[in-house]
Amino acid sequence: MDRVMKLASERAVVVFTLSSCCMCHTVTKLMEDLSVNALVHELDRDPRGKEMERALLKMLGGRGPAVPAVFIGGKLVGGTNRVMSLHLSGELVPMLKNAGALWL
Repeated sequence: MDRVMKLASERAVVVFTLSSCCMCHTVTKLMEDLSVNALVHELDRDPRGKEMERALLKMLGGRGPAVPAVFIGGKLVGGTNRVMSLHLSGELVPMLKNAGALWL
């Protein structure tokens, strides 16, 4: 969990993914479309990826998939459902602005 938190604090937006996960691609594409320069960390390309995936699942309350896991401003926001809900309700962009991920 320490490694996850260290990586999560490296940039305003950090997304933990798996390279084969279509929902991970959807979330990273949304960030790209919003002009957010997110740090995308693919767990299946990291030797400690399985360990970090277990830590993320624990942080998410043990429900659903561990990825994508989105951190904004160093804080865990959640996965696809949470990020898309925030986006549709108009809450995501202000959150990204507050974290310094957007300048507009």
